[in-house]
Amino acid sequence: MQLIALLLATLLLATPVVARVTSVRIDKVEPFAGGQAFGATGAYERVIGVAKGELDPEDPRNTGIAGLAVAPRNAAGKVEYETDIFLLRPADPAKGNHHLLFDVLNRGNKLATNRLNTTTQKDDSNDPITVAQAGDGFLFRRGYTIAWAGWDPDSPRTNHGMTLRIPALPDVRQEIRDEFVSGTRGAPMTRFKLSYAAASLDQTTASLTRRAREGDTPQPVPFAQWAFENDRTIVLRPEGTLPAFGVIYSLAYTARSPWVSGIGFAAQRDVAAYLRSGAKDSPARGVKAAIVFGVSQSGRFIRDFLKFGFNQDEAGHKVFDGALSHIAGIGGVFLNAPFAQPFRTRTQHEDHAMPENAFPFSAASSRDPVTGGPGALLRNGGPGALLRNGGPGALLRNGRFDPLLIETNTDAEYWQKGASLLGTDPTGARDLPLPANTRLFLIAGTQHTGRFGATDAAGPCANPRNPHDPYPAVRALLVALDDWIATGRPAPESRIPRIAQRTLIPVSQLRFPDLPNFATAAAANRIDPVGAWVHPERVLTPYVALVPAVDADGNDRAGLRLPDVAVPLGTHTGFNVYKAPAIAGEMCDRDGSYLPFARSVADKIAGDPRKALTERYGTVARYAAQVAAAARGLVADRLLLKEDADRYAAEANSVHF
Repeated sequence: MQLIALLLATLLLATPVVARVTSVRIDKVEPFAGGQAFGATGAYERVIGVAKGELDPEDPRNTGIAGLAVAPRNAAGKVEYETDIFLLRPADPAKGNHHLLFDVLNRGNKLATNRLNTTTQKDDSNDPITVAQAGDGFLFRRGYTIAWAGWDPDSPRTNHGMTLRIPALPDVRQEIRDEFVSGTRGAPMTRFKLSYAAASLDQTTASLTRRAREGDTPQPVPFAQWAFENDRTIVLRPEGTLPAFGVIYSLAYTARSPWVSGIGFAAQRDVAAYLRSGAKDSPARGVKAAIVFGVSQSGRFIRDFLKFGFNQDEAGHKVFDGALSHIAGIGGVFLNAPFAQPFRTRTQHEDHAMPENAFPFSAASSRDPVTGGPGALLRNGGPGALLRNGGPGALLRNGRFDPLLIETNTDAEYWQKGASLLGTDPTGARDLPLPANTRLFLIAGTQHTGRFGATDAAGPCANPRNPHDPYPAVRALLVALDDWIATGRPAPESRIPRIAQRTLIPVSQLRFPDLPNFATAAAANRIDPVGAWVHPERVLTPYVALVPAVDADGNDRAGLRLPDVAVPLGTHTGFNVYKAPAIAGEMCDRDGSYLPFARSVADKIAGDPRKALTERYGTVARYAAQVAAAARGLVADRLLLKEDADRYAAEANSVHF
């Protein structure tokens, strides 16, 4: 058996011409989680290898890929690529649900198993192999075949990161801009890595500016205070100079040799299509349906993947039956462009003028107030939709290739990522009727990075962070999406704040309680039209992002309210601000806030208008009963799994007033 496994692990599998994957090399097949069985599915195994593919630059499904027409070609006139692949599949091909969960990588990282399996494992989640990394085994007990493939040529390979190898354009030069902020999303830095190699190390061909806040006028940094260390790095001078926390540095320079980064969309399309194609040698082995899943950056990737028509492969087949995008807001990913920078994520303070939020925002049809043209994320965006999305596949106007789509967001995406525009017209004046194949959910009272085991430590923020976990809702919605695909039973109706219900409002109308020792945000992140990102200009934006209305405690009135928000122990928000003295008042990245209620009247801080726990619930038993009732209601609505409802009930009984 070991000899057979070794032979399989080193076999180069020739594939038929399907989805333009030309070959797959399997380097390793080995047990996962020590061969532990996961319910009726049994044991799982890891499959690791490399897929090679090629693209026809003349195919209308590919012609919108920036730079593809001038990329190097092979003897057959095709553009080649190579990508890492990784699968977790049932060891017994006859077992499992035969549904593919294709998890789009986030900066080279695997997130589906780490987020959906209720595990606190973090550091080694990119190489899932141990029992601990299986968490509660949710995805494995459900029988999914889980797959990943590289799509970003510059994602880190450290910690088992996965990448894509694609051609670059060596003769191309262009002025671009890099932005660097020290300390906010990592350790303080004195050296900054450039996105692309500088065409010249002559400082006079570049300009570096700095500003304390996003809205400040950039100030030139004298040449004596910085230098090119090499063509991919600049360093602040004198050596060891540490910039103040949060200062935004912006470097305009001429770069060279961009990757044809938009191939990343096609590579994901082709690998997924190959895995589900029924090809005899597909390592996914008999997939009947496919769901694409993404979190944050990878959720934004999914939105652009659909917008640009990549859900149709070169053979004319639909790739994904369903899509579940979590915490993407209205964003896309800065990928299909010369000198792309897909690692960027636009917020109020950082990357604010980088391309991300391009119309159309919603799956429903609406009209862009900037251009006057109509558009929708999906091809079948609503009655009478005249869709002019552009990009690859734009010639294919019908909705045959639209997947069933569920988009989930937290409060942070309403405050920082314009998520209200998923359900309203671009000016924030009216609610939009959503297409029948689309569901939207605000997972109330949650921050962008919320997950099981999250901390409430304030870090650089003024308020304690929000530890609320949204993934019990995401798990239930994945099951509902799968059921929608398999049986036709529609997913639960959308739960988002609405203008007509007065649960979605301008920030100026927000009646947030005046809480002692708690800093509130002054405004939601402005959504600007995508414009000149190298030398950005401030423009009057026509896009209006709204925020969820709150109750007397500061908790959301609408949305999908999980039991610990429906029956709260404190105030949960999707906003936070940086603490003094650095950039006080600026939005603290995508963090939320949490302020617990006092346990008793005697414990209340002077000026706190919120009822103490003993005032609102009386006893722990009464509190636990309300939590259990809220959980049962969500289970009945298919918005919570019974196993998670039982966990909420057990945890509620362990609370102490």
